[in-house]
Amino acid sequence: LAADQGYAKAQFNLGLMYGNGEGVTQDDKTALKYWTLAAGQGDAEAQFNVGNMYRNGQGVTQDYKTAVKYFTLAADQGYAKAQFNLGLMYDNGEGVTQDDKTALKYYTLAAEQGDASAQYNLGLMYRQGKGVTQNSKTAVKWYTLAAEQGDASAQYILGLMYNNGQGVTQDYKTAVKYYTLA
Repeated sequence: LAADQGYAKAQFNLGLMYGNGEGVTQDDKTALKYWTLAAGQGDAEAQFNVGNMYRNGQGVTQDYKTAVKYFTLAADQGYAKAQFNLGLMYDNGEGVTQDDKTALKYYTLAAEQGDASAQYNLGLMYRQGKGVTQNSKTAVKWYTLAAEQGDASAQYILGLMYNNGQGVTQDYKTAVKYYTLA
């Protein structure tokens, strides 16, 4: 009843219930319906979920441009997961023209909020000089933040960087530490 009266949080929660099949038969289309209603009222998490549904073609025909639209709405409200996904969309040219600098912008916004995947991707971009001047020291900074959150790929890359002295003083003990963690 609250969802039918336009209460955004109720709409969002009903979307979750239908999306996960909790207390109701799992139904992506109904989940999308409720999340779209909540998204229209500015609910950032609902906007993110709608973006994912369109990106993955879940309950709807896959549509990257619509996914970008919803991720942007949520990202503009500071929602880190949407910022990361928007970074991916620009990085891969999905629904938008591929643009390393814009990908870097959104990865940075998400990484600064502690998103480990965004931190890893920033490390990658700085290590490769993709959309930014190549900088191994800055790459190490972002990889370390991701590694501290348990990101195995970041731990492995840090092992390589310490092993080879890239962006850091060569240190075999630290390399072994990161290889072991990975």
